[in-house]
Amino acid sequence: MNINGVGIVFNRGRGIKSLENALAEGWKKPENDCYKIPEEIFSDPVIMRNMRRADNLSKMTVLAALDALNDGGLLEEDKESLGIILATAFGPHPTTFKFLDDIIEYGDKNASPTTFSHSVHNAAISYASIIIQNRGPTLTITQFVESFYQALILAESWLIEERCKNILVGVADEYGEVMRYICNKKLNIARDGKIKPFLFSKTPEVVPGEGSVFFLISKTEKAKYASIKFSCEIDKGNEVDLCVLDSDGMTGSEEYYLKLTKNYNYFASYTPLFGSILTGSAFSCLVSVLMIKNQKIYASPVTYNPYKINLCDKTETRKLNIISCVKYDCSGEKIEFFVTK
Repeated sequence: MNINGVGIVFNRGRGIKSLENALAEGWKKPENDCYKIPEEIFSDPVIMRNMRRADNLSKMTVLAALDALNDGGLLEEDKESLGIILATAFGPHPTTFKFLDDIIEYGDKNASPTTFSHSVHNAAISYASIIIQNRGPTLTITQFVESFYQALILAESWLIEERCKNILVGVADEYGEVMRYICNKKLNIARDGKIKPFLFSKTPEVVPGEGSVFFLISKTEKAKYASIKFSCEIDKGNEVDLCVLDSDGMTGSEEYYLKLTKNYNYFASYTPLFGSILTGSAFSCLVSVLMIKNQKIYASPVTYNPYKINLCDKTETRKLNIISCVKYDCSGEKIEFFVTK
């Protein structure tokens, strides 16, 4: 699958330039122990005039998807065969709980129908489809840890079946007050604001985050950025240049990541830039895509390294052909895909 367009909305800004700036600047301390998207990012007057009642999940989804589409330069006639797949761990949960609060406060008959319609998981991608004027299939995948991986599998299936020629595939997750309460009760919040991805602790520290990433994926002969492949598509003799860890503390013990030192010899992680997000694999994927395109490896923003693994701690030009993106779920199952030149 070839990547011909990308879009991102996260705590440090909107667009690929914001990501490049964040990679150059490195880690920054979050406000209020979480990485929230600043409200000014949602101030695009042209797009937002059609989304006056939309929640933040829908807004970030539309901005990232539209940026990926524009970056790919897709022609109007190609929208007939454009699919959209959104992966999310929790969907619009702040809106869902707002609707429940309305029922408690005002009763069933007086709860807002607008709030209810936005509490549906498919609302965000419906907004994107309307604004993009898409005429192809759309689907929302909801799954805690593997949702982005499952979205990639589905995207490849659509391309193989020739259901679509181009697919916008991405993730979006929002951080709300209920999530804040749960994280503070159940997780080990990093009081210094730093995710330590190479600590490999049984009880890792988290810094909750939110955001959206989208990729325009096609079956073109040549990729504008990079290609995404699964394990079965990688020859065993090919050497992986870098292993990017999506270790952000959200899936319990991270001791499993130590197993990777037997197979790979150079590591990086960029989760401290985005925060702890169950769909964070997409953010790690985007950094990997950028590194392949620029043939430049970016320094890991937090380099606390008690196990002395071979760690990327400086930004430099480097020949890169294959990057592995790895995440372990709560049961220790490995989720892996590859970004290739």
